[in-house]
Amino acid sequence: MSVKAFKLVSAVEREMLMGDKNYINIECIECCGKNLYIGTNDCFIYHFLLDEKVSTAGKISFAATKQLHKHLGLKKPVSELKAASALTRLLVLCDNTITLVNMINLEPVPTGARIKGAVTFTLNENPVSGDPFCVEVCIISVKRRTIQMFMVFEDRVQIVKEVFTPEQPCAVAVDGYYLCLALTTQYIILNYNTGVSQDLFPYCSDEKRPIVKRIGRQEFLLAGPGGLGMFATVDGISQRAPVHWSENVIGAALCFPYVVALDDEFITVHSMLDQQQKQTLPFKEGHILQDFEGKVIVATNKGVYILVPLPLEKQIQDLLASHRVEEALVLAKGARRNIPKEKFQVMYKRILQQAGFIQFAQLQFLEAKELFR
Repeated sequence: MSVKAFKLVSAVEREMLMGDKNYINIECIECCGKNLYIGTNDCFIYHFLLDEKVSTAGKISFAATKQLHKHLGLKKPVSELKAASALTRLLVLCDNTITLVNMINLEPVPTGARIKGAVTFTLNENPVSGDPFCVEVCIISVKRRTIQMFMVFEDRVQIVKEVFTPEQPCAVAVDGYYLCLALTTQYIILNYNTGVSQDLFPYCSDEKRPIVKRIGRQEFLLAGPGGLGMFATVDGISQRAPVHWSENVIGAALCFPYVVALDDEFITVHSMLDQQQKQTLPFKEGHILQDFEGKVIVATNKGVYILVPLPLEKQIQDLLASHRVEEALVLAKGARRNIPKEKFQVMYKRILQQAGFIQFAQLQFLEAKELFR
């Protein structure tokens, strides 16, 4: 049974990006605060400011204002963008090279600092250096079976570690000293400080696109065999039951308490609290799904959309209105971490009371008695 957890809202229309140039495609996106960056297949970076507008009826819309766009001087697509807001830098991967550019004017840093030989890269959101004016970057190197760790400062980069892997890595996520890696035939956890590695489960990267995503401190979400979204900690164990995805998931994102997944026809929403599928949104030709500071963004080749979460209280009330008491209580308990303590206690008491009356009306007196108590 479905819950309306998210609404899909357009953020950047194709005309704003490409006008009538049909050959332009969106390759990658990055969002940092109100700043939205888009990398395209013709080697441009576009910078938009996103303004969220709420109508008197509570309807949310987005107005994107184009700031500027810049050509990187190559004939290759911009394959990845990551913002390092503390440094006011945007890390841009194009033609196997990561360039540092200014987040505001998109100009490369004067020193020309760059990282060469990167297939893909990610930032360490739980850094180990403790230096606030530096970001830790992990790259899958063009060298066979090699991962490299860098420290990136405002105008220079410094290699910290080079690690060799048992098979060719194709996707990576980082937490502290731990790398969660999709290799050719399996997922592993590797501590790049000690060199100790741990196998997670087999996976064939030739058949499907692997997904490796850090979802919290020392925890990752992976696309497992049989269309399962699997959770794994750095100790190689799973503290949550898996969610059932379709076989051909392209991307996944987290917006607590939901895991959102994208395949070639739909966006699906599963609850991390009871693993049930809660919502399905038709979405054709999507190829990017990412979350940025709690904002979930999806994109086709031509447009960018935002998945706006409905307030948890509204979702709980909708469940109660449908007499889905168990689900409402599970969601209410899960909402505890998102709502201030005093507000939560008032809300939770009211929900227990409502749930009690629903059970009472259904002649489930013992359950109602427990809820009233």
